Amino acid sequence: MMLTNSTLEFERLLGKAVLALWPELPRDVQENLFEAAVAGDIVVGKHLASYLHDHHPKTTHPETPTRLA
Repeated sequence: MMLTNSTLEFERLLGKAVLALWPELPRDVQENLFEAAVAGDIVVGKHLASYLHDHHPKTTHPETPTRLA
């Protein structure tokens, strides 16, 4: 099935909304959206993960401890 311009526009709008709301989404929703977006493509997954970590503090890697507690 060929995507119409309206389908592409709706996908763009939904993608924009998801990115805007990403930090507020529950972790399981984030994970489900991420998996649906990358569809098992490891390279795309790494790029998307990097983007999300760079743009949303909630998804950043925890800081590495500098000393033992």
